[in-house]
Amino acid sequence: MNEIRFEKVKKSYGKVEVVKSLDFSIRDGERLILLGPSGCGKSTTLRMIAGLESITEGRLYMGGREVNDVPSGQRDVAMVFQNYALYPHMTVKQNITYALRTQKMTKDEIEKRLKDALQMLGLEKLENRLPKDLSGGQRQRVALARAVVKQSPYFLLDEPLSNLDAQLRGTARKELVRIHEKFKQTMVYVTHDQIEAMTIGDRIALLNNGILQMLDTPENVYHRPANIFTATFIGSPAMNVHDVRFIDGQLQIDEQFFGIGNEWSLLLKNYRNKQVKFGVRPEHIHLSTEMSEGRICGVVNTIENLGAQYAVYVQIGSKEWIALSPHRGFSKGQRVYLEFDYNNYHFFDPETTNTVGYPSTLNLNSKIPLKVEV
Repeated sequence: MNEIRFEKVKKSYGKVEVVKSLDFSIRDGERLILLGPSGCGKSTTLRMIAGLESITEGRLYMGGREVNDVPSGQRDVAMVFQNYALYPHMTVKQNITYALRTQKMTKDEIEKRLKDALQMLGLEKLENRLPKDLSGGQRQRVALARAVVKQSPYFLLDEPLSNLDAQLRGTARKELVRIHEKFKQTMVYVTHDQIEAMTIGDRIALLNNGILQMLDTPENVYHRPANIFTATFIGSPAMNVHDVRFIDGQLQIDEQFFGIGNEWSLLLKNYRNKQVKFGVRPEHIHLSTEMSEGRICGVVNTIENLGAQYAVYVQIGSKEWIALSPHRGFSKGQRVYLEFDYNNYHFFDPETTNTVGYPSTLNLNSKIPLKVEV
C-alpha cells in the first residue's frame, strides 16, 4: 500500500514556521491536491514528501515506512517541476529515458516505456528535438513523460501547468487524469488554481499559513466549507460572507429581516439575539425587480460582464453583495430585490470562523468537524 501519512509534521526555517503540525493521510492510489495561496506551505509539503526538504519535527511515512531520514533517491518518487527542468543539451528521447538509463534498465524495457509515453502524450514525432525547439506545451508534456516512464508508486507534481495558456491547461488536465487512471499511482498535486483542484482531485487539502484548513472531496469543500477561509478561497466570484443578527427565527441584514425556517433556526439556537456570519455564494442569490416575501432590497452598484453571465454588485446598508445573473437585466443605481437559496445558506461562528453546521447534521452532531483522516 502506497499511503503517505503525516504525523504532526512541522517545517521551520530558523524561527519562521512554514508548515505547522500536519496530521493527515494521503490514500493509496488517490489524487490529492495541495491547494492554497502563495506562501501557504504547499510546495514545501510536497518537497518534504520527495525528500528535497528535511522535516523539522514529526514523522512522515510512505508505504508504512518512516522516511524522515531516507534520501530522495531511495523514495521511489517521480516528480514534475513547475519549470520542467529539462536538460537543454539532450533530445526529447534522452530526457525522457535518462533516469531509466541510470537505473541500468534493459534496452528493450526502456524502448517499450519510451514508446508508450510518446504515444500517450502525443510526442511521437518530437523525440529527436532539443528542448529549445519545443513549445511550452510540448516541454510540459516531455516533463510529464519523463515522470511517467519511471512508473513510480508516487507521482508528485508542483504546479506543472502554470506556464501554459488556458486552452493547453484544459487539455493537460485531462491527460493527467488519464495517466493516473492508467497507472494508479499515489498522486500529490500542488496548485493555487482552484479549477485544477476541483477537476483533477479526488480530495483537496487546503492550506493557509502552513495550517490545514480542510481535507475533503471537491464537492464538500465547495458546498460544505469547514470555515470562512475555505468558503471564500474556493469559488469565483467568492462567497458573500457578512455579519447578520439572528432574532426570533429571522436574520437581520441592515434594517431588513427575512425568515430562515425551523431547521436553520434550530441550528442557530446558540446564536439567538446574537451576531453570526452569514454566507451565500453569488450563484445562489436570485435577483428580481419585484418585492416578495423572503426578499430584501438593495441598490445596484456596478455590473461585470463575465461572458456567460453577469456579476451584479448590490449595496445593502454598509455591505456589498455579489449575485450572478444570466442576463444583463439590471443597471447601476437600480433598486433590486435579493432572494437567497434556502438550501445553500452557510453560517460561521464570528470568533472561531468555523462553520456552525448544516441541517443535515442536526441528528448526528450540532457541528461539522474538519474532515481530516489519519
